Amino acid sequence: MRTSVITRFAKNDRPLSGRRRLAALAATTLLVGGVQFLATDTAWACAGPYPVTAPTSAPTAPAVTHDGELQAGFHQTRDGQTLTAGGPKVEVGVGIANFTGAPYENVAAAISLFNPVPGAGLRPQDFTVEVASGGTWKPVSLEHGCDPSLHTTATPATVIKHLENGRAEHRLFRIGLSSKAPKELKSITVSVLGQAPHSKAVGSDSYLTFPVAHPAAPAPKPTATAKPTTPAKAKPAAPAADQAPAQADTTPTAVPSATPSAAPATTAPAGTPELAHTGASTTNTFLALTSAVLLALGAGVLTAVRRLRTRR
Repeated sequence: MRTSVITRFAKNDRPLSGRRRLAALAATTLLVGGVQFLATDTAWACAGPYPVTAPTSAPTAPAVTHDGELQAGFHQTRDGQTLTAGGPKVEVGVGIANFTGAPYENVAAAISLFNPVPGAGLRPQDFTVEVASGGTWKPVSLEHGCDPSLHTTATPATVIKHLENGRAEHRLFRIGLSSKAPKELKSITVSVLGQAPHSKAVGSDSYLTFPVAHPAAPAPKPTATAKPTTPAKAKPAAPAADQAPAQADTTPTAVPSATPSAAPATTAPAGTPELAHTGASTTNTFLALTSAVLLALGAGVLTAVRRLRTRR
């Protein structure tokens, strides 16, 4: 005899009951996950100081319950400051307050830049952002969010490690604009942000507007006209008598070259004919003539003496 379908369901068949439980559990899981996805605000996910990445591990700190969100606002910052392309930097103070009933860890302070002209974005290479830390200015990088705005990224210098409940912390930024920024950029709006890990980024309800100035290129300096050179007047020539002493004073005295002196003539003994010296000197010629005369006289005297002896 066949068992009817109705009778089988009425008997609470064990295999079929287990399948029903699995199907109901799967449906409940999908429904709960879908509700959480729809209830999550995704607008902050691509604009904030922290990168949008899923946590690789669960936080080790015990979970705490916060009543509300962080508060972010400007701190001692004046509106309407002029941002000059290639000029001095403009300072922006950021304040992060915690009144949620529980402390926060690693809260990042950030600023956001936006061009109020519709459809005109900003380029990260046109801006320089730094944060004050330890008495120095440390660079902070910029990146695009979902919209054409730019916001700073989280660095050790921008992060508040521990923000107790009922306390506020501050960070001081400064913004510089490159001289190569587009001339069409006339102003930027600045807002502030605060965000803790795995939480929603919060921003101020107001923003500041900084006009942008593009200084004109300096005009080339006119070339100085060279003055005509005046010919130097010739001084009258000094008389020869006046020039001689000057030349004698300024001209170095020539050192006379050493010339070998003539050897002194030696006196020949009496009765010895002296040989004549060769050379073209006047003194030598005179000596030669004198010697010849003396020789002639001597010969004459000798001849006369011989004749007298012969006669005797």
